[in-house]
Amino acid sequence: MISSSKDPDVGPAAGTLHSYRPGEGHGLPHDPLPSILGPRPIGWISTRSAAGRINLAPYSFFNIFNYRPPIVAFSSVGYKDTVANAEATGEFVCNLATRDLAEAMNATSTEQPSEHDEFTLAGLVPASCAQVAAPRVAQSPVALECRVTQVQRLADHAGRLLDTWMVWGEVVQVHIASALLPGGIYDTAAARPILRGGGPADYFEITPEARFLMRRPR
Repeated sequence: MISSSKDPDVGPAAGTLHSYRPGEGHGLPHDPLPSILGPRPIGWISTRSAAGRINLAPYSFFNIFNYRPPIVAFSSVGYKDTVANAEATGEFVCNLATRDLAEAMNATSTEQPSEHDEFTLAGLVPASCAQVAAPRVAQSPVALECRVTQVQRLADHAGRLLDTWMVWGEVVQVHIASALLPGGIYDTAAARPILRGGGPADYFEITPEARFLMRRPR
């Protein structure tokens, strides 16, 4: 059910509300939820298959979920080569997608046959990692080598299995360009990471001007 109505419990700035049940459709030109819950970091995931073929693909359902040990996860709609490779080998690498690498990252988002090499397609160089067989993107200033801890198929509230797969991994090696560590503190804005904003084609770049400081109350 989709409805638009004035909410009596909020101020005039909120205006009317567009309310809907996701299972019945949103009634809009594009799903708003990915835009509301964004911008989101991009997990630019590189893997190597059990047969030795390398693969690279971006996932905007991605984040870090624990400090010690550091645990990251990405979610794939569809059991794609990235999930299959990570599950088969127990390894993957997260490469930082930056503004300078945005076009290359976008090129690796296309569906390719398993035998095709997305590194070559996007003009990228695979570099050897320290602890995993999967390569990192040499041009990316940050790479996280990960060992798989869980592969989970998602389900809805009724228990129906979805064609969506979440891959969790423990970060076992971190590579950071020294230029991004002035005074030993990682400079997020200097890396110029890009984030997925939802919508048909929206991305955002983190810049120094967007930064503000706010410490937790004691």
